[in-house]
Amino acid sequence: MRLGKTIGTVTLVEAHPSLRGGSLRMVVPLAASDLEAGDGPAEPLVAWDDLGAGDGQLVAFSEAGEAAQPFYPDEKPIDAYVAAIIDRLDIPQPGKHPRRTA
Repeated sequence: MRLGKTIGTVTLVEAHPSLRGGSLRMVVPLAASDLEAGDGPAEPLVAWDDLGAGDGQLVAFSEAGEAAQPFYPDEKPIDAYVAAIIDRLDIPQPGKHPRRTA
């Protein structure tokens, strides 16, 4: 599973019947070094989204065979799937340890 940022929606004139109930989102994959900036150099990909992610949201997505697993035994013609919408992501700074409270 990887993290990415949604940047738009793909609209189809005629979609496969199994794609009803969700949408196709354009997602830019983000490396750890890209997370703070919220953008990266990776080429956007199309991911199936039935969670309702909006433009500019941080999402977790899976690709390849893992993308179709949540729908098994049904088949969906997808290569990537939005598995989670990330509300908050805390990234510790190198060399700094989080403070513990008693």
